[in-house]
Amino acid sequence: MRLRIRHTTWPRPALILTDTPRPACTDCRGEGGQNRDYGDYETGEYAGTEWDPCHCWDETRRRVLLPLPRLPRRRHDSTDPWGAAYTDEPPF
Repeated sequence: MRLRIRHTTWPRPALILTDTPRPACTDCRGEGGQNRDYGDYETGEYAGTEWDPCHCWDETRRRVLLPLPRLPRRRHDSTDPWGAAYTDEPPF
């Protein structure tokens, strides 16, 4: 296992300990897998992309180290965070 610490926001903000792909892997060259484009069977047009994970790592192997608090959402109205209204007048 090649472990590293990452930040995640789903399902809640947290620092997680996760496995990483093997850098010397000859199949994925350290990327962890390959994108595979596929087309519609009848028309032959592009229909999407699938991710094929490599055998050198398990992308579901992760542990939460530290749950982080959710930051309060900022309101986008005409008041600043301290409750005073915005004006064009000088402060004095």
